[in-house]
Amino acid sequence: MANQNAAAKKKPGAYSERPAAVAGVGTRALDRIIHERLRLGIVSALSVNETLTFRELKKILDTTDGNLSVHARKLEEAGYIGCEKKFEGRLPRTEYTLTDTGRTALESYLTHMEALIHATRHR
Repeated sequence: MANQNAAAKKKPGAYSERPAAVAGVGTRALDRIIHERLRLGIVSALSVNETLTFRELKKILDTTDGNLSVHARKLEEAGYIGCEKKFEGRLPRTEYTLTDTGRTALESYLTHMEALIHATRHR
């Protein structure tokens, strides 16, 4: 009975312990591989550039060598980006490309985010 009284006293829009479903979006989870900020930045940058070098990505994303390496490897393992390592003279050069799988995953992610935004704004 005490729980019923507490529930009755809750104001509309008050915090609920159970997450509310967003109408029309369903319960499909976001792609956790792309959802991380730096990985989203990598696939986004590659979606508008045919290839980017490690140095170019590092500069665009304003990140460290270690951070970029870890996140690029995660995307590569998922098959979202391709990585080609070669030498120009004696200097190593790493180039990244967005794979078809990565492009499809990015499109799905963006579609899902657009649906969430639309559902949230039109409540």
